[in-house]
Amino acid sequence: MKKYRIIFMGSPEFAIPSLEGLYEKEEIIAVVTQPDKPKGRGLKPAPCPVKAWALSKNLRILDPPKIKNLEFINTLKSLKPDLIVVCAYGKILPKEILEIPKFGCWNIHASLLPKYRGASPINWAILEGEKETGITIMIMEEGLDTGPILLQKKITISKKDTAITLAQKLSFLGKEAILEAIDLHKKGLLKSTPQPEDGISYAPIIKKEDGFFTFEEPADLIERKVRAFLPWPVAHTYFKNKLLKVFSAEAVDLTHNKIPGTILEINKEGILVATSKNAILLKVVQLEGKKKMSAYEFACGKRLKKGDLFE
Repeated sequence: MKKYRIIFMGSPEFAIPSLEGLYEKEEIIAVVTQPDKPKGRGLKPAPCPVKAWALSKNLRILDPPKIKNLEFINTLKSLKPDLIVVCAYGKILPKEILEIPKFGCWNIHASLLPKYRGASPINWAILEGEKETGITIMIMEEGLDTGPILLQKKITISKKDTAITLAQKLSFLGKEAILEAIDLHKKGLLKSTPQPEDGISYAPIIKKEDGFFTFEEPADLIERKVRAFLPWPVAHTYFKNKLLKVFSAEAVDLTHNKIPGTILEINKEGILVATSKNAILLKVVQLEGKKKMSAYEFACGKRLKKGDLFE
């Protein structure tokens, strides 16, 4: 069966399994990715993960600072792609690009559309307490993730999943989904379905303040924030006017009559703190200006004890 000529557009680690799968099965004629950005202590320009992978395979790389650049668009046209596959590229494609490929532009989106259209579907699915999510292969339009659905694959969100672990699972599911969609398309078996009008929700770009919590919130919400906002911005509160990041925590079903923020227990597992509903067990924390440590180490260092108010 004839290989499709594909332009792949993506940037982060999440996109690499899909790119790898397409590289093995189809013909990658170019990889479009974000320009190098300053990284590390020396702030030297460094390639994003997709660009680094493409370089290792000697693939043609295009990394325009502006996607509406006429020279860039003309270059894409000259390549005569059958398909443009987009996976976490980070920029919205203009109409001029959407119309270039023979079979259109397909997006590998990390949610079950129409739920969680937008930039951060994995984080918001965890934050909202969803039991499942998945991958949607969709035909791209000018609207934000509004295009017809070609294929969907579901996955369960475990109670232990963080945005990091769920992204890893979905990245490989994305590879499986895009390869299956292309295979069905070649056989004439792939059909598009308009997105339903019901159930539309959005997953906006995450801001640093989204990770803030207080013990006035219920324990299960605090736990979901901890899981949803790794590796950034990390769920955080304040301890004696200093930022305290929480990297691991667990909601505990516990009825109490204490003021939210009261320390209920301290042991090797961590610091158990009263919340507005139930309690939260803080396990791994990092105080501003200090290294990451177990909550038990933190409690010992600060000489915290049962009954203290966690301020």
